[in-house]
Amino acid sequence: MADLGPDSFEGTPVGSDSLAPNLRAWATIDLSAIEANVHRLADAARGAELLAVVKADGYGHGLVPVARATRRGGASWLGVALLEEAITLRDAGDDGPILAWLPTPGDRFDECIARSIDLGVSAPWMLTEISHAAAAVGRPARIHLKIDTGLGRSGSTAADWSALVREALAANRRGEVEIIGIWSHLAYADSPDHPTIARQVEEFEAAVATAARLGAEPQFRHLANSAATLRLPETHYDMVRPGIAIYGVSPGPEVGTESALGLRPAMTLSARLVLVKRLPGGHGVSYAHQYVTERETTVGLVPLGYADGIPRAASGTGPVFAGGRNRVVAGRVCMDQFVLDLGDDPAREGDEVILFGAGAHGEPSATDWADASDTIAYEIVTRIGPRVPRLYVGGA
Repeated sequence: MADLGPDSFEGTPVGSDSLAPNLRAWATIDLSAIEANVHRLADAARGAELLAVVKADGYGHGLVPVARATRRGGASWLGVALLEEAITLRDAGDDGPILAWLPTPGDRFDECIARSIDLGVSAPWMLTEISHAAAAVGRPARIHLKIDTGLGRSGSTAADWSALVREALAANRRGEVEIIGIWSHLAYADSPDHPTIARQVEEFEAAVATAARLGAEPQFRHLANSAATLRLPETHYDMVRPGIAIYGVSPGPEVGTESALGLRPAMTLSARLVLVKRLPGGHGVSYAHQYVTERETTVGLVPLGYADGIPRAASGTGPVFAGGRNRVVAGRVCMDQFVLDLGDDPAREGDEVILFGAGAHGEPSATDWADASDTIAYEIVTRIGPRVPRLYVGGA
């Protein structure tokens, strides 16, 4: 711990000083934690292959560094939503299996096919465009047919499933596609005892059986997300697709806490106080004066706001570790900043505060911020914006 002198917060971790000496705010990403989490999830998968979901810029942690860490941790596949995310991974040198599943009409199917990127197919238009692109490229596309088993989002309906499988088989006979997988997604995996899970498993197995009767028996059946990987072994099949747990965040309270699940949070969000001053008692703080000081006090200005992904909904509730203990955002979160009431504790400009992290120093977690904002931890980590640089530690 660096010595900031007698006027600085006592007990504030400042181990990032060597990494971030001049930054107003930063997110430290522990790549060794991501590797360890993938190991943990692979153990839970009980022999099924593991597809690491690295969409949305690696859940806000950084697409390429995270992808490399998951490969080191044992992920045989990577999964992304957008085709351009998969192309970025290829550009970065990843030559392993990648699945991308959320295309738009006219998307870069030809480039994905040429670069051996697997494509999710949820609707006839996708299959048509992929088939045309494959014919133009001169090689078959690798596809995973998606069945909607109850989430009501992407994927073929049960009524349309047979027709989609038949169309895919026809494209296969023309040399335009290879059917690599059949997959779906659970609606209530974070509630492991929810009755919809058994119904979705039944629907999934029925879809697989229908495809087999029609002549499609792909190598991979995959259904399990993070929660299902950890708690629902009956959903593992040939491959699991964990996302949030890779980053050391629990999928939900019914699944278990991070520590109980053996997960290590990978992101720590920190900032430096940019202004410290005394305010008298009865003084309003931030817009609309939703917070009023009870007595004379010291306030500190934290240069992070909703433009950086700090939820405005956490006004008055967001926890921040400062001066060796947790405090709460004073008043409204603004676009670029928010205020902490520091009481009479010594503080000075440049002192580090931690919004969330792994908890090693007693700081809040991303889940704590989610609770304070009436949202989920997925949103907390993925919304941290580009004005916040990512600093990587623990890499190979």
